[in-house]
Amino acid sequence: MKPDFSKLDGLIPAIVQDFKTNEILMLGFMNEEAWDKTLDTKKATFYSRTRNKIWMKGEESGNIQEVKDILIDCDNDTVLLKVNQIGGAACHTGYRSCFYRAVSDKDLAELKVVGEKIFNPEEKYGSGKK
Repeated sequence: MKPDFSKLDGLIPAIVQDFKTNEILMLGFMNEEAWDKTLDTKKATFYSRTRNKIWMKGEESGNIQEVKDILIDCDNDTVLLKVNQIGGAACHTGYRSCFYRAVSDKDLAELKVVGEKIFNPEEKYGSGKK
């Protein structure tokens, strides 16, 4: 059974979690083509809303996500990918997780870096990627 792609203009949210540590690594979106490629290759593949194209996680950086397990939510419109994160970092900014900042206790408008930076993004992508 496939997820329900009829909502959100053919996209579904895909939460990505480390299969060993349960750490949430990122959130991406999939269309039906990305879903099918993920199932075929066992590598996390998404649809980029900003670039309007399919992309496999790690195709530029080498930080590929090997899919170990897939769960679908009760509404059949969100997936959870449990992955082996190759290269140690899921975030294009070089951090292990895209969720590397926390709201400060003192000032709710301030963010504090709490994550581990694994690589320098300028070395992997050049100065063009942010």
